[in-house]
Amino acid sequence: MMTMLPITWVDETARKGGRRHCRTPLLPKNPSSSAFLDGGEPGLDGASFPGAVFNLSTTIVGAGIMALPAAIKLLGLAPGLAAIVLVALLTRESVGMILRFGRPPLTSPKPGAGSYAGAVGEAFGCTGRALLQACIVVNNLGMLVVYMIIIGDVLSGTTGEGGVHHPGLVEEWVGEGWWATRSGVLLLTSVLVFAPLISLKRVDSLRYTSALSVALAMVFVVVTAGLAITKIADGSIAPPQLLPEVTESASFWKLFTTVPVLVTAYICHYSVHPIENELRERSQMRAVVDASMWLCAGVYVATSLFGFLLFGEKTLDDVLANFDGDMGLGSYGGVLSTAVRVSYAAHLMLVFPVVFFSLRLNLDGLLFPLAIPIASDRPRFAAITATLMGASFLGANFVPSIWDAFQFTGATAAIAIGFLFPAAMALRDVYGVAKAKDKVLAWVMILLGISSSAAAISTNIYDLFNQS
Repeated sequence: MMTMLPITWVDETARKGGRRHCRTPLLPKNPSSSAFLDGGEPGLDGASFPGAVFNLSTTIVGAGIMALPAAIKLLGLAPGLAAIVLVALLTRESVGMILRFGRPPLTSPKPGAGSYAGAVGEAFGCTGRALLQACIVVNNLGMLVVYMIIIGDVLSGTTGEGGVHHPGLVEEWVGEGWWATRSGVLLLTSVLVFAPLISLKRVDSLRYTSALSVALAMVFVVVTAGLAITKIADGSIAPPQLLPEVTESASFWKLFTTVPVLVTAYICHYSVHPIENELRERSQMRAVVDASMWLCAGVYVATSLFGFLLFGEKTLDDVLANFDGDMGLGSYGGVLSTAVRVSYAAHLMLVFPVVFFSLRLNLDGLLFPLAIPIASDRPRFAAITATLMGASFLGANFVPSIWDAFQFTGATAAIAIGFLFPAAMALRDVYGVAKAKDKVLAWVMILLGISSSAAAISTNIYDLFNQS
């Protein structure tokens, strides 16, 4: 999933170098307020409805899209596409929960929370807020590992089922060597691309690279659809598997391992408040959420459908690694295949620092809740930056595939962020605005989240011991 970061704001005392309380709002009520530190752009009139839809949509669409065709391979085409739409509906409701139950009624003089963490803090205190921040740290660190794995797959290649090697771009262009290994290409990428970008202290310094990353992501969707339609027209695509193959209990439980992938693909909750706060008309936020969810669901359905049609049972956990040949279309197909891999790898390289920025601020807030802002403390900034970059690099070298990374973060932190915390806020109902149907839906979300998470974790542990 692409994660648009929640910009961390501090109160006036903290901005001047003071210490923060754990209940300090993360976001101001007005983006033109002087109470901001990193990433603020004073003097803004407010975002338009289309701009807000675009921002939230780019938050949602990220690396998760690469694993969706593999999820369809497991579930079958019909149930898989239905699951993508169902998770979109549930995510729409959970985002609605944090918007509704994170603020008091309009008749109340008390201001609502300005961030997801602030809303959780209002409901469950500093402990609840810290727990949510911990989940965001786990989720974002997992996403950075996924980004680096995909970049490594594209540049250095990967080995699929049956030991089939899919060469990477570096290997194809300059031949084999240390520079063509996963650790080599990720080291060079970290030093030459990531290090300069993650050293920036202001998120608005990344606005141009973020805009470019969106355009690069769309290249993948358009070219994948074009290739699939071309091959359908010439009759070279076999009929897809419509339903899952369930031959034993193990294969049934294996289906639940798709849940973390589907949930992670829609995680955007901690970007909702920053986008809402910048809207000219904040009452439009629910319509923004609806439009973004349906837009992203459409993109996911198209990518999953065309990606699975293109590669069928040969679909890899990271479908981008499948684009390593001429696609049966001669030199024309080879050029398109290379364009797909280059564009999406570059997209992830440019998104990486944005996700990293959010990760660094949340980890700092979790470890040093009362310290001065991290941007004002150079040694702390450098230490946390180096630690997180090192953790991401090691994770990408030791985690075998993005499916494994999604299983860990998706079955734990992503489900908590996307379903458990919003449902708990609805049940807590600190402002007394919940209706009976809201509480029923909250219990349904909690039961679905816990049961699917437990099933996915148990299946993964079972598979791990079986492989051992």
